[in-house]
Amino acid sequence: MSLQVKKSYNSENKYWYVELSGEVDVYTAGQLKDAFTNMIEDKKENIKINAQDLEYIDSTGLGILIGTLKRLKEKDKNIILTNIRSNVKKLLNITGLDKIFIIEE
Repeated sequence: MSLQVKKSYNSENKYWYVELSGEVDVYTAGQLKDAFTNMIEDKKENIKINAQDLEYIDSTGLGILIGTLKRLKEKDKNIILTNIRSNVKKLLNITGLDKIFIIEE
């Protein structure tokens, strides 16, 4: 499975909007890291991720999310996750990452 990353900047509300679809694993994580790095270098703002079509994320992908969040926290910005599938939500709960990311139902 591949990974699709669609991103846009909402200048009115000042946040990045990202739609993830497919799988984030050791093979596709570099693509996600590059996307986040480019976004933050352009504008260090909140990142809102629509995870409705994100089927799977492994520890490599979670590490990229954590690393990105650390860089955003330097400017008091966050990562907001929305429309999370139950298997991804379970992983966030088990790892305790549901406490560091903002989760919107």
